[in-house]
Amino acid sequence: QVQLVESGGGLVQAGDSLGLSCAASGLTFTNYAMGWFRQAPGKEREFVAAINRFGDSTLYADSVKGRFTIARDNAKKTVSLQMNNLEPEDTAVYHCAARFSGRASRESGEYYYWGQGTQVTVSS
Repeated sequence: QVQLVESGGGLVQAGDSLGLSCAASGLTFTNYAMGWFRQAPGKEREFVAAINRFGDSTLYADSVKGRFTIARDNAKKTVSLQMNNLEPEDTAVYHCAARFSGRASRESGEYYYWGQGTQVTVSS
C-alpha cells in the first residue's frame, strides 16, 4: 500500500520560514518524480514545485521561485519543501504527490499518488 505522509505545517508570520517533509512508503521511490501542490480555501489546487527522480532537475511555480526549494533524499524516501520569506498568499493545504516517471511535471493530473496534506497558515 502506497502512502505519502506530509509533516511540518503550522502557523507562522509573514517573512518567516517553514520546512515541509513528505515520507513515502510502499513504492520504489526512485521510479517516481515528486511534486508539491497546494490548495487554498475556495481556490483550485495549484502547482508549487516538482523534482525528478534523481533529484537533479526541479520545477517551480513563478509565485514561489526564489523563495521555495524542493529536494529529495532517495535513501530515506523523503521529499522536502523549504519555504522562506513566506507570504499570506502562501496559506494553503500543501500536498505531496508521486508521478510514475523520471521527469518532473507541473500537471496535477499526471501524479497518481497523493498525501493527505498539511496546513500552512501565514499571518500578516
